[in-house]
Order: sequence, then structure tokens, then C-alpha cells
Amino acid sequence: MRRQRKITIADLSRVVGMAAQNLSAILQGKKDSRASTFESLAAAMEAEWVLVPKERLMEVRQILEGKGSGPDRAARSSLDVFLSHHE
Repeated sequence: MRRQRKITIADLSRVVGMAAQNLSAILQGKKDSRASTFESLAAAMEAEWVLVPKERLMEVRQILEGKGSGPDRAARSSLDVFLSHHE
């Protein structure tokens, strides 16, 4: 996301108040960090940091890829609605 938004590590580190070297290590998974750090990083990139239950991860990924939208299969069809009003 940082690359997509064309934000350098130096710029991001200034916004979140962290040394660029430490931020780089966190982003590369070489150093652990607190949840508040991830919240700050997300806010700096105009994003939201969220936890997704593993059983819902595939659904969330599909939605983010634009593949999760479509007809509501549980909704009544227009034919069902029409017939219910004319019974």
C-alpha cells in the first residue's frame, strides 16, 4: 500500500514519529511492533487496520478484489415479490 500511494519510508516514518530504520524492519517483518504502531501506519496511509477472523479471510479477500459483490442469493426474486402481491 505504501508503494501504491507513493509514500517513502522516510515520509511515513516522519508522520508516525519513528526512525526510518525501525519502520523498515517492522515492514519487512524483522521486528515486532505494537498494534498502535499499525494503527498509526494505516492512518498515515488513509487506511484502516483491522483483524479478520481466518474463517472469513477468503470472503474479505474476494470483496477487496471486487469478486465478492453480486446478487444477494438469499433475497426474494422480483417474480416472488410479484406473485406474493397477487395471490
